[in-house]
Amino acid sequence: MEILLKTVETMPVTEPEMWWGTMGTVRPFPNFKPEGDAREIQTALEKKDVNTLVRILTNRNNAQRQSIAQAFHTLTQKDLSQALKKLLSGGLEDLLLGLMMTPAQFDAHRLRQAMEGLGTDEETLMEVLCTRSVQQLKDITIAYKQEFGRHLENDLISETSKDFTKLLLAILKKQQENMQGVIEFQLIDRDIKALTEALSGKKADSAPWIRVLTTRDSDHLERVLSRWENVRGESVDKALQIHFSGDLRQGLCILVCSIQNTPLYLAQRLQTSMKKSSVVRGVLVSRSEEDLLSVRVEYRRLANASLYSALQKEYKGDLQLALLALCRAEDV
Repeated sequence: MEILLKTVETMPVTEPEMWWGTMGTVRPFPNFKPEGDAREIQTALEKKDVNTLVRILTNRNNAQRQSIAQAFHTLTQKDLSQALKKLLSGGLEDLLLGLMMTPAQFDAHRLRQAMEGLGTDEETLMEVLCTRSVQQLKDITIAYKQEFGRHLENDLISETSKDFTKLLLAILKKQQENMQGVIEFQLIDRDIKALTEALSGKKADSAPWIRVLTTRDSDHLERVLSRWENVRGESVDKALQIHFSGDLRQGLCILVCSIQNTPLYLAQRLQTSMKKSSVVRGVLVSRSEEDLLSVRVEYRRLANASLYSALQKEYKGDLQLALLALCRAEDV
């Protein structure tokens, strides 16, 4: 797919920087000077210059933004996030404050917001937990306790129910089973058999699906799911839709999709939730340094339109500016 780099005007990024390293859209800013950025941000706050705030904070990676916050505190004796909060409001405030958090803090806040108030946002819980590594999940658990003085596991138990709770906890605590002495193809066959038998009774048994999907590495699971689909002659997603229901069905489908193709799942999430700015902000902020370029490609294939254009169409003003800055470029 040809990628046309049509970057936001306020963002001086060159093509070589765009394509270096990971599949993220936000990269380390060259010739980074945190003290200079802190002074420029101080002036922008005084002048209520939102464009400058967006330009700087979306053009620095998270580690650099943390350095800017430290330099800003040294310069002004004030907390940068609190200063931003006083000036901004709405979706732009949430987005820039999210950028100032560490990745683990940001995910912890998304999980807490998904469980606060009336009702629980099960899909956001699954999105965050399913698309993070084992180490990231450990970091999120620690950050959640530090930010809210609460245990993430306990909140998940109190805000969800039954097998869906078991699924969430199994993902959160991802632990590899000890399979020493078991040959890979034997383990694949064993897992395929377990998943198949779990669907053979009058009522599907979720336990083998939860166990296998949360105790194997991604390469192994890709082989298992691919072989399972070949043997069964149907997609895993379709089988789950038939045999399970409610939150558990949604959760298993999201987990399988994220295992098979995380960028595709996130593209689908953006497409179906484009009008929900909290979801869009959450995905763009959390994936901007990981795989947002891949998400953009999948979105283009899925929607027959670029993510950049979709954001332009759906959002306006300063929030649009910030979202486009994170998205970075048009795909044609």
